[in-house]
Amino acid sequence: MLGGGWPGNQWSEIIGTESSGKTTIAHKTIAANQTADPEFTTLWIAAEGYDQEWAEELGVDTSRVLVHSTNSMEEAYTAMLDAAESRAVDAIVLDSYPALIANDENAKEMDEHTISAGARVTGKFFRKSGAVTKRSLAAEERPLLGIVINQWRDKIGGFSPNGITPKTSPGGNAKNYAYYVRLEVARTEWIDEKRPGKGIARCGQVIKLKTIKNKAAAPQQVASIRFFFADSPSGFKKGAYDSAAETVAMGVLYGVITKAGSWYSFGEQRWHGEASMAETITEDTDLRAQIDVEVHAAIAKAAA
Repeated sequence: MLGGGWPGNQWSEIIGTESSGKTTIAHKTIAANQTADPEFTTLWIAAEGYDQEWAEELGVDTSRVLVHSTNSMEEAYTAMLDAAESRAVDAIVLDSYPALIANDENAKEMDEHTISAGARVTGKFFRKSGAVTKRSLAAEERPLLGIVINQWRDKIGGFSPNGITPKTSPGGNAKNYAYYVRLEVARTEWIDEKRPGKGIARCGQVIKLKTIKNKAAAPQQVASIRFFFADSPSGFKKGAYDSAAETVAMGVLYGVITKAGSWYSFGEQRWHGEASMAETITEDTDLRAQIDVEVHAAIAKAAA
């Protein structure tokens, strides 16, 4: 849905409501890059607390994550600019923008008003970041991944069609022009599973992803991920995606798996319903590996 992954040498935004999975997506992104590259290093600007245990549950090697704790906006942005210019890290994550406070605002008393202090500083950051995130087109340089986590707010006084509350994001409008990708994260449903003799266990959630802006590929692309925040009776571990369901979806997308109505088929095998096929390939790792190989081959062929 991103058109080949997060863009290099650009800033991207992950935005959503509280507890929708924004930080989880950032952690899983870092973990995937660390798996692919044993030297991949991240600067994590922790405007909120950095939960090392949770990051490790999500597959992050925290020994390769440099954590800078601050809620000072100017300090955070300076650290991000310095890290980008130094080329000392491969990724910079700010978690999260709403927890930052500009110095002008921080210097005032609670009953004193400050208008758009954060937006002004944020606009300045993006204007300054262009030079330090550039990489040579001639020499080989490692690209930089930049992610800023943000949170929706109700837009007071905005037009409300069909009773839907309009949304806005803190930080002003300048940042929206600067971001190369804006990825919206939302929780659409809970994952509840039966525990034999112990009732129902709530062990995960379905995370819906939508590219509300993408300058590298088609925008308005939508995907869903089944994520488990606790060990599930069906065997999924805490911090894991339902990768079997993802394999089925990618197989259908690239023509490796045939879908006819509610029936799915691969080779001579058939399943009634996606859940049935996903359950089979979760248990049959050889079958899943075969499907994965064919999916990767189809992806490579499509990209050629």
